[in-house]
Amino acid sequence: MKLPASFQSIRAALENGTLTCAQLVEHYLENIHERNHLNAFLEVFEDEARSKAAKIDEKLVSNTAGRLAGMVISIKDVLCYEDHNLQASSKILGGFESQFTATAVERLLAEDAIIIGRTNCDEFAMGSSNENSAFGPVLNAADRERVPGGSSGGAAVSVQADLCLVALGSDTGGSVRQPAAFCGVIGLKPTYSRISRHGLVAYASSFDSIGVFAKEVEDIALVLEVIAGEDDFDSTVSRHKVGHYSDNITTHTQNYKLAYVKETLESPGLSESIKTNILGHIEELKAAGHTVEQVNFPLLQHILPTYYILTWAEASSNLSRFDGVRYGYRSPNTTDLSSLYKKTRTEGFGEEVKRRIMLGTFVLSASYYDAYYTKAQKTRKLIRDQTKAILQEYDFIITPTTPTTAFKLGEHSQDPLEMYLADLYTVQPSVAGLPAISLPSGMDEKNLPIGLQVIADDFKEKELLKFSHYFLNLN
Repeated sequence: MKLPASFQSIRAALENGTLTCAQLVEHYLENIHERNHLNAFLEVFEDEARSKAAKIDEKLVSNTAGRLAGMVISIKDVLCYEDHNLQASSKILGGFESQFTATAVERLLAEDAIIIGRTNCDEFAMGSSNENSAFGPVLNAADRERVPGGSSGGAAVSVQADLCLVALGSDTGGSVRQPAAFCGVIGLKPTYSRISRHGLVAYASSFDSIGVFAKEVEDIALVLEVIAGEDDFDSTVSRHKVGHYSDNITTHTQNYKLAYVKETLESPGLSESIKTNILGHIEELKAAGHTVEQVNFPLLQHILPTYYILTWAEASSNLSRFDGVRYGYRSPNTTDLSSLYKKTRTEGFGEEVKRRIMLGTFVLSASYYDAYYTKAQKTRKLIRDQTKAILQEYDFIITPTTPTTAFKLGEHSQDPLEMYLADLYTVQPSVAGLPAISLPSGMDEKNLPIGLQVIADDFKEKELLKFSHYFLNLN
């Protein structure tokens, strides 16, 4: 069965009786089974999805269905869903069941979305390739020898391979946008605090954001409209009014003023095919009557170390709760309380997570706190201030999403520094707390997807989504 491309079209088919939610769910379940080799899902909620679909079909008949009735969604394995397993793709949370539902997931369910399963990811959302999962890597549907990106690789592939319509992921330094680029789908990271983090397993609390994957901008806009907004369970969430993101998203009347950062296109790590692609889009936008100008951002070289110092520090604190005492994995090889902690964490965490915890503990130690952590916090403010200064003059900043297209499985696994460089362009809006989106912008010479990143000012998601729709329909 070939489904309509957008949720709006699916909903129209549901309402005119040419499609049912039950048929939708069966379509996706069939695809999930056929493409099980991609390893995108850790668990599929088959019976539950079928039961929910039958109830929503009844609601559609009685005209009482919610706004998302007929939208089939996957959730990354870092989002709580009451009475469902949650592992953050880690051995250390083996056997753990959520006692409550994340606010974002709860809001989806309240509008009759169907949660079809939880997706594979890098352990505790730490990685850029989805090779750090305790359950094996996710494979890119465009080329099964290549990574899908991380940490939300399973979420990206679930949309890419038509295993669901929309996916929720999390984005700390690019974990939605980078896999979106590698998989040729759209990935949005909203303004930090735009979506409640209640029920999101914490990696780095001052960076973590829930993000959305889809193939259509309109679908992302609608989901954001539903899940954004204040929440009594999250003291860090913004009270800034939630916009009608999905209204008039296809209407374009203005000429945009855009900036591109000189240093991003001059980076030695940027592949020639991506550079050519981005420059080509710049010329297209100019030809369409928009102003596109080059700006300098000399702090670019400091963004990546700033990001990693701060996130490592926060991770070392956040992950201290996983100790084998209260829940999850407990080492059987212990003799006293000290060995319980040491052996549980040594055996339960993967290598990348342990590396980041140890480095984070180091930068927070008394001897090095000011040299690293304090200095990084000061640099973070400078990065935010300078990025926002550009956005005072321009509507958006455009950059490549990634320096390369999807690399081969195992290609960077022996060199952490090479892996970290995959986040070179996505960390700027993360450090600054700004909204950003990755848009499919073509293919390279190997027929692998290329992504273009668009960065906006605080809470400018409506404008960002409108521009994204315009850009994707420019040709």
